[in-house]
Amino acid sequence: GGAASLETMPGKAMGLCGGIATGVVDYSSTRVLGTAGVAGCDIEAAARGNVTVLRAKRDVARRLGLWGTIQDILITLEDQIHLIRPLKSFPHLFLYLAITQAHGTLALARFKLKTLEEALQP
Repeated sequence: GGAASLETMPGKAMGLCGGIATGVVDYSSTRVLGTAGVAGCDIEAAARGNVTVLRAKRDVARRLGLWGTIQDILITLEDQIHLIRPLKSFPHLFLYLAITQAHGTLALARFKLKTLEEALQP
């Protein structure tokens, strides 16, 4: 509970059940501002790689005339769920989160990320 900051957000997001890795990323510069993760996970590379995913999705949405805001982008693997969530209060930033399918649930992860974002203090 309580207010979150950009510095504490990765740790709070990792507290989700099944958390593998998380990071706050600057979409415009591809700079990773903060991370948390389990040993052996190259969260910086994963977070930076998702800048490309978000840019591509925004480009496709623009070309199709879809002007709604992207709430999140979901990537499901056999044993993991990856979420990319642009932050409304900080339009140039997004939160990246990877959880295990065995220990995490998509609905709960989306709900908790939304709650964390709402508690974020600009």
